[in-house]
Amino acid sequence: MTNQRRRLTGVVTRLSTEKTVTVQVDRDFRHPLYEKVVRTSKHYLVHDEIGCQPGDKVVIVESKPISKRKRFVIQEVLRKVSQVEVAASQGELIDETVVLDEAVEPEAGEEPEESEEAEAEA
Repeated sequence: MTNQRRRLTGVVTRLSTEKTVTVQVDRDFRHPLYEKVVRTSKHYLVHDEIGCQPGDKVVIVESKPISKRKRFVIQEVLRKVSQVEVAASQGELIDETVVLDEAVEPEAGEEPEESEEAEAEA
């Protein structure tokens, strides 16, 4: 039997204190008269026992009041953000290094591609 608590999905935007995070919940709906898609977002203060990082996608659930403004608790983390994404969002990555895979060898029956220098000499 499931309970009737509200469950919202959002993204952690910032860490407030030790066990509190701010979660942004986005909502899209069609305007009743003009039928234009309206996008709104709302920020919730959420109790965090799990230890989320900014950028994590989480499911929050209603709970009894924990403090003056905290009425939600993190139920589960849907997607953890990687360390590279955290550093990039904080502006710590100045030089992005791209790791290239080793050169792919041609399959049997295919001719190897000539380099541009060899074509220029011909």
